[in-house]
Amino acid sequence: MSTDENDSNMGTVVSFCGVTKNYTKELGAKAHTAVDGLSFDIKQGEALGLIGVNGAGKSTSIRLLMDFIRPDQGVITLLQGTPCHYQLRQKVGYLPETASFPANLTVLDMLHFAGTTCNIHKKILDKRCHDLLTMLDLWSVRCRPLRTYSKGMQQRANFAIALVNDPELLILDEPMSGLDPIGRGKIGDLIQRLKGAGKTILFCSHILEDVDRLVDNILLLHKGKKLFYGPPSELAAQEMKTSMSEAFVSVVNREEGHV
Repeated sequence: MSTDENDSNMGTVVSFCGVTKNYTKELGAKAHTAVDGLSFDIKQGEALGLIGVNGAGKSTSIRLLMDFIRPDQGVITLLQGTPCHYQLRQKVGYLPETASFPANLTVLDMLHFAGTTCNIHKKILDKRCHDLLTMLDLWSVRCRPLRTYSKGMQQRANFAIALVNDPELLILDEPMSGLDPIGRGKIGDLIQRLKGAGKTILFCSHILEDVDRLVDNILLLHKGKKLFYGPPSELAAQEMKTSMSEAFVSVVNREEGHV
């Protein structure tokens, strides 16, 4: 392998190469291909927006990357290893679309549990908890049971848990879900700050305006296939639209035969 090729590979945090995932027929659901020969890379320090209509394959792609499910074909590389290597989990922060907390625990309980499993020293963990909860406006409610939190507060708590291990890669599945405009602004500012700190981010959202302003590149999926990969501005230019959102609608409508 040449030096250039080695440097290129070292800069790749996530790689999908010809990945296919099929779901068999189940009660209430037909057999279908959720991801079909998908290939893409995420470079170190890049923010990638994963977009598409419901059923496009976004959630399946994230589940594959998190090793919740395994591909039927293809190869996934994560931080120079594979998703099944549990040691890599200490370098990944994951924000699921829907928070699910034990009813009586506090956000401090969850942060200490997550930090302990990542072998973070107690003094470092205590400071990180304080800094994260202060930044996310949760310090004053740190001792309240999570079941008493609003949806937006739970989302911010989940964000804190995703960041407690100071991850190299952040996987954010609908991070703005349930947030009011002020909350969206704060999370958007935090994502920008994390980008500035060199974090690699995979950001899945239906709010295309947020994706447009927060990511370097977008991956547009439709029925498991890649329709576009590149900067949002290039998609808009390709479709001769004034915004990425309009271009997204144009591409999907054309694919569905509505144009």
